[in-house]
Amino acid sequence: MRKIKGTVVSSNMQKTVVVEVNRLKKHEKYLKYHRVTRKFKAHDEKGEFKKGDVVILEETRPFSKEKRWRVVKLVSRHEANEDKEEDEQNI
Repeated sequence: MRKIKGTVVSSNMQKTVVVEVNRLKKHEKYLKYHRVTRKFKAHDEKGEFKKGDVVILEETRPFSKEKRWRVVKLVSRHEANEDKEEDEQNI
């Protein structure tokens, strides 16, 4: 099973998040590194991951036409999300 790390860029769908994965790729001719960005749709059963969170994805069986990944672990929570949760608890 492949595992990749990325940042959640959208969590507007039910049980699905869009995760952006950045990597450096070497140009064949000029041997210079350039940034390549790819977006994956991943399954989020509980809907607990929000925009800006850094997560680990694991390759899995197809959940739908475009969903082939599952969110396994939260690496770090986005600071704006933490502030929002604290405000909700204080109300």
